Amino acid sequence: MPIEDNKILNIVDEFSRFANRYKNYNSIQSKVASTLVSKIEIQSYDTIVDLGCGDGEIYKNINQSIFFEHFIALDYSKEMLNIHPSNSKIKKIYGDFSKLNDIDLDYNTSLIISSSALQWSPSIEKTISLISSKSSKINLAIFTSNTFKTLHKIANISSPIYDINYLKEIISKYIPNITFETKSYKLDFDSTKDMLRYIKRSGVSGGEKRLSLRDTRTLIEKYPLKYLEFEILFAIKL
Repeated sequence: MPIEDNKILNIVDEFSRFANRYKNYNSIQSKVASTLVSKIEIQSYDTIVDLGCGDGEIYKNINQSIFFEHFIALDYSKEMLNIHPSNSKIKKIYGDFSKLNDIDLDYNTSLIISSSALQWSPSIEKTISLISSKSSKINLAIFTSNTFKTLHKIANISSPIYDINYLKEIISKYIPNITFETKSYKLDFDSTKDMLRYIKRSGVSGGEKRLSLRDTRTLIEKYPLKYLEFEILFAIKL
């Protein structure tokens, strides 16, 4: 169930295009990052690696409560890395998730964390396998295909991201005894037009452009909810 490489380029373009306005549209991602950090039990690490760091929501939350010597922020969008916080403890790496393979970590004293990013991995199995080989302490939050469930149904399109059962199967395969938790979120809107504008500018669509003007009009007319649905799979091993 891999995501095609050309979709990855669309995803990067979408995040990069709206990077400077991202903070105005990432309310769900901010909540997810805060929840993910709240699940960290150990309070001290040598190195923390944030995969798909975006504009720094994980760092902003961790820096308030967790001690660490080094923080590595990795993202495939240069624009996002530019607006991520910077200081002497932070090392920024531009590239995809495979760049983790080039990072030297102490397996027992480092933490790998990723919030609202791994759903865009072109091969989630390869990514999870790599993560499991680099650290024994792992905190992940991944959007599932139930995100925008009703919207996809009305528009008669399939989700571009992974199914929750598939995610659990792959993660369990490489990270035994990991703990799963599923959370659902809703984000209210005044109109369907505002909802579609949010999808475009938040990056959560992953650059998908599969709706024609006619389909968009139909969606605006028939969408029955005043909110968007989000489903997040938390996977924790500390």
